Amino acid sequence: MTTTTTLSELTGDYVLDSARTRIGFVARAAMVSKVRGRFDDFEGAAHLDGDDPSRSGARLVIRATSVRTGKQKCDDHLRSADFLDAERYPTITFTSTGVRQVDATRFEVTGDLTVHGVTQPATVDFELTGAERDPRGDLRVGFKGSAIINRKDWGVSWGGLLIGEKVALELDVAVTRRS
Repeated sequence: MTTTTTLSELTGDYVLDSARTRIGFVARAAMVSKVRGRFDDFEGAAHLDGDDPSRSGARLVIRATSVRTGKQKCDDHLRSADFLDAERYPTITFTSTGVRQVDATRFEVTGDLTVHGVTQPATVDFELTGAERDPRGDLRVGFKGSAIINRKDWGVSWGGLLIGEKVALELDVAVTRRS
């Protein structure tokens, strides 16, 4: 952390900075290559409690139609009923149910992840990567997160052996304190 040095100083309510946040994924395709993608349209908020991180929480809403891989045909297929079924399930959501501090800068955030209309528990490992005041004096905090999920747990079973079951979620998150 740069300007802010203690977790206690981070306590407050935050809004996700979508311009400085990346929500991505990696999955095996044809069992030899990887498909990398991201979501471009999302919003979220968090409450950080630096004195007692277990009282922290977060909520994230992702628009399923915003999936991007750089290949239009792949994007259209991911939005289809074979995968995200974005027409029937326009959002992917994560609502935290618990936060556990692992060490000085690492946290496990457990919550309810809803994809394809199915809600299952998921845990995301986060690392606090920095905190500083921007030129306007607003406090910005950064986190890097990751999780591995099995897409079949959320009812996404198309592709059989052609598509790997495990999906790696990759998050680079920036939040700005509101209060």
